Amino acid sequence: MMTNTLRSFASGLLIATTTIGAVYLFGPSTAESTAKPAESVEKQILSEDEMIEQLASNGFVIHTEEEWNKQLAAASANKETEEKQGEKEKKTAEEKVVYRAILSVSMGMTSIDVGNALEKAKIIKDGMEFYKEVEKRGLENELRPGTFEFESGMSMEEIISTIFK
Repeated sequence: MMTNTLRSFASGLLIATTTIGAVYLFGPSTAESTAKPAESVEKQILSEDEMIEQLASNGFVIHTEEEWNKQLAAASANKETEEKQGEKEKKTAEEKVVYRAILSVSMGMTSIDVGNALEKAKIIKDGMEFYKEVEKRGLENELRPGTFEFESGMSMEEIISTIFK
């Protein structure tokens, strides 16, 4: 029964393909338009004022090339002024930012972990530099557990003396 089903399916596909191919080859060669023919070309031509009026009634804003160039020049001058003000504000904002962090040191943490946590909190610039300074002082095994508060303005000396014995 399986072979009969497959043969029937295959012959159905063959018939469908043949029918589609015949329609494609022997059907009409040009497409016919379903659009209505234009009444008159002369009636469709609008004057400049009529075009502006029609576009304005549909919500469009129309400018001459001279008006457009003036607006572009004014916009670029305004943008330059805003960029200069933004740079000034950015410089003053960068000077005033102070980061604060509370670090919880638990048993099993290393000075590398502490340095990386302080770097993520933007208290220090480089966690490995912190680790090297601790190692240089021989304090890597003197890390004491607890919760400590830090600010980004603190020196490396203050941070190390707070965390280590």
